[in-house]
Amino acid sequence: MAKIITINAALNLVKDGDHIVSGMAASEGRAFFKNLHTIADKINHVSVDNCLPLYAYPYMLEETYRDKFTINSWFFSADLRKSFKNKNIAFIPNQLHFAGVKRSEHLTPDIFVGNATMPDKHGFVSLSLSNVYEKHMIKQAKTVILEINPNLPRTLGDLEVHASDVDYFVEVDYPAPELPDLEPTENDKKIGGYIADLIHDGDTIQLGIGGIPNAVAAALMDKKDLGVHTEMLTTGFMKLYKAGVVTNKHKNLHPGKMVAAFALGTKELYDFIDDNPGIALLDGNYVNDPCVIGQNDNQVSINTTIEIDLTGQCASESIGTMQFSGTGGQTDTATGAQRAKNGRSFITLYATANVMNKATQKRERISKIVPTLKPGAAVSLSRNDVDYVVTEYGAVRLRGTDIKERVEKLISIAHPDFREELKASAKKLGYLR
Repeated sequence: MAKIITINAALNLVKDGDHIVSGMAASEGRAFFKNLHTIADKINHVSVDNCLPLYAYPYMLEETYRDKFTINSWFFSADLRKSFKNKNIAFIPNQLHFAGVKRSEHLTPDIFVGNATMPDKHGFVSLSLSNVYEKHMIKQAKTVILEINPNLPRTLGDLEVHASDVDYFVEVDYPAPELPDLEPTENDKKIGGYIADLIHDGDTIQLGIGGIPNAVAAALMDKKDLGVHTEMLTTGFMKLYKAGVVTNKHKNLHPGKMVAAFALGTKELYDFIDDNPGIALLDGNYVNDPCVIGQNDNQVSINTTIEIDLTGQCASESIGTMQFSGTGGQTDTATGAQRAKNGRSFITLYATANVMNKATQKRERISKIVPTLKPGAAVSLSRNDVDYVVTEYGAVRLRGTDIKERVEKLISIAHPDFREELKASAKKLGYLR
């Protein structure tokens, strides 16, 4: 009880020049960061590392504070993209399983701020919704502040922290942030169906974030004895478990348990994972390690990309030089799955997108399978590491293929209106005769 302080007292701990690290996504200390801008007149500059922040905080968004706060992020949110205009935001290139490790080797955090459950009778709190890098940063930070919240699910794994390892607690009472369970589009359902046809009973699944992974989960309802080893635990996985599809019987690692590094979804998901011994939220440095992932026979990885070129290079986090999201665990899970016995990796995308033509100020349809990536685009997944690619027009396997074969396969799943144009470009580039 002596460690419990007010939010104002917590903010007063911040000194000029401090480097602060925030918990990821639903694990960020919302009360602290909602009020961080109020100390702007007391400091010259403070830097904050975050990852997929879920709220529009004034210190991030308002131009007034751009000289006071620098934001560095492992994974951009929509709000961070809006803040580019302030020119005080930078992306931290990373593979997610090394994100916290490599960052702390470069820069020791002065303060870590996250959230947690209320302490139990033994003095332990659960970090609840994320264990990607949070526990690692708690060990590294000079000062640890946790917002303890009765509304958070008490999750199990290796994310329990004793009060003796925390400097200060702030009591809060906000709801756990939710990610709506969106209804899949027709194209999502087509892509989900193609992937479901290639999933076998007993496979262990990883799903990324977004409409397509949600549709894949919905398409797996007729499978049996699936396992879960995933970076992100979603509402879709919960539905599969409740339907009896996920049993985790055949996993090599942690049989009988769903393993993840963080959870983000609906309140129903949070109620499901609360005090559930069948769920293990383990350190992201372990969960996303490709060498660990590859120990599960029949491991399947399913992720999305923004754009793919005809040789298989995947730009999954940027549009040209504009950072859009982040690498996240895509490379971790895609390469990890392919290390596994009978493992498979899927990269999914819509064949087209409607984008604004700056010259005409009108929206036009473009192909997302392209001859070459946009100049400056970050290659999130090397062409050397791509296995299956799936659009609403089909699924093709690039593993082991030469450039000519790849080009032909990818053109076959492009939108029909763009196939001849892509063939012509491939000939000019020397990929086809």
